[in-house]
Amino acid sequence: MALPACAAPALRPPLQPERGAPARTTCPRRHSRVEAELAASRPGSVAASVRAGPPRGVSLGFNSQPLLDEPLKASSSLAGAVRAPLFALLPRGRRRRMRDLRRRWDLGSLCRALLTRGLAALGHSLKHVLGAIFSKIFGPLASVGNMDEKSNKLLLALVMLFLFAVIVLQYVCPGTECQLLRLQAFTSPMPDPYRSEDESSARFLPHYNFSRSDLLRKVDFDIKGDDLIVFLHIQKTGGTTFGRHLVRNIQLEQPCECRVGQKKCTCHRPGKRETWLFSRFSTGWSCGLHADWTELTSCVPAVVDGKRDARLRPSRNFHYITILRDPVSRYLSEWRHVQRGATWKASLHVCDGRPPTSEELPSCYTGDDWSGCPLKEFMDCPYNLANNRQVRMLSDLTLVGCYNLSVMPEKQRNKVLLESAKSNLKHMAFFGLTEYQRKTQYLFEKTFNMNFISPFTQYNTTRASSVEISEEIQKRIEGLNFLDMELYSYAKDLFLQRYQFMRQKDHQEARRKRQEQRKFLKGRILQTHFQSQIQGQSQNPSQNQSQNANLNATQNVTQNLIQNLIQNLSQKENQGSQKQNPGQEQSDSNTSNGTNDYIGSVEKWR
Repeated sequence: MALPACAAPALRPPLQPERGAPARTTCPRRHSRVEAELAASRPGSVAASVRAGPPRGVSLGFNSQPLLDEPLKASSSLAGAVRAPLFALLPRGRRRRMRDLRRRWDLGSLCRALLTRGLAALGHSLKHVLGAIFSKIFGPLASVGNMDEKSNKLLLALVMLFLFAVIVLQYVCPGTECQLLRLQAFTSPMPDPYRSEDESSARFLPHYNFSRSDLLRKVDFDIKGDDLIVFLHIQKTGGTTFGRHLVRNIQLEQPCECRVGQKKCTCHRPGKRETWLFSRFSTGWSCGLHADWTELTSCVPAVVDGKRDARLRPSRNFHYITILRDPVSRYLSEWRHVQRGATWKASLHVCDGRPPTSEELPSCYTGDDWSGCPLKEFMDCPYNLANNRQVRMLSDLTLVGCYNLSVMPEKQRNKVLLESAKSNLKHMAFFGLTEYQRKTQYLFEKTFNMNFISPFTQYNTTRASSVEISEEIQKRIEGLNFLDMELYSYAKDLFLQRYQFMRQKDHQEARRKRQEQRKFLKGRILQTHFQSQIQGQSQNPSQNQSQNANLNATQNVTQNLIQNLIQNLSQKENQGSQKQNPGQEQSDSNTSNGTNDYIGSVEKWR
């Protein structure tokens, strides 16, 4: 019986390779293993170098075993394996697997070696750094060289705890809104939010004399009733930003509903399906695009109550508000806006029930728009509505015959328009200035008793500020807007006087509250003193008879002290009331009531 060729080597002595090409057998897998062993036994061969271990600088890995048992799974390189005659005898699939295995082994071992050495170096550096910090803080208690393992672990635990606390604090209380991160109590009191604007107005000297009723603007706005706020939006005065504040930034019982992608918001009264705000972002341009004073006063009542019978219409209070801006900056901003294609063709300019004719209000351009016009051409047009726009939009145009310039002389017309604009502005419920955003917010909150959620932001860089003009052009713009320049000077004076009046009134109110608190504390001290005397008398009844004379004398002295104290307080209050300005007249009655209450409480304690 003939043995198979694969079993013959087991019965015969091992085959000795001949010089030259190796002889083939009928068992290629066994033959390749024998040839691999012979090639590994040769000194200086590729397989021997692979069997000796990986290249220098490359570790075997964390859980790697020596490659003595699997010499075919490692080769020095792909190029060396291809050149070796042993590798060429292997099947194609096995050669591909060996290439992939070798590539993974090289990259994985290299990455593990780099990671191990990097972590070791990082740990060594961290140990030295922490040791240095530890030695600086604790001095002789520890040093870099003699830190034991327990000290290292303790210090590392403290550092990790600190980092964990910082991360948790950032998640729980992000940003500067957290009260825990505010250290004003340890450094300095909270700065005045109006200080940055007050620096420019601290040297303000009033040029107009206004009465107390002109300065004290406090509107009893009933949002649950029938009152309505009407916003007169003048072009390029920052009215868009202020209008967004009205619908998105006010603390209300029922906030306005603003949907994404829509400019208009629904601002209903609490419990009613009726709006409390008439503006661009609540009702749209219901009276025309950028309707002026003349249009709004005749249009708003008809739009709000137009569907109701005249006898069923409620008696509403229409509170008009607006925003003004420096005339030169506003004029340049409107010119830049016109350059970009703005026309405001949808404006109606209705006056006395009709719009102006083309002869009364000619156009400055012939095409669809006036885009790309230079500043000189913009200033040269005599019919440009940008000239004195703020005066025209705040005045009653029916007093001068609307847009018919032939009704009265130009000088008389300008005087009537300016006086009408000043009067309407002074009697408005509120007006603000673009250059004073924080003061505008403050006065609106005090006027309507409505608070904003976030403070206003003062933007000093605008499109108008980026326009560089010469002094000659600036003077010409001021000449074209001479009515607006005078109106803005008047409005700025009135605005800053109102602000100073309201701030002074707040300081007086705060002082009055502090005085009441001091009175209350003094009364509590006296009450505690009397109670302690009564308790002492009840605890020692045997000594009461012998001390009646002394007690009566003490009570008389105490009563005299109380009377003197009350007289001194009343005298100081009278002196303070004489020094107060008219803005504090309302607080005198409250102070006298507080004094009477205090006297009554003292008499009750006695």
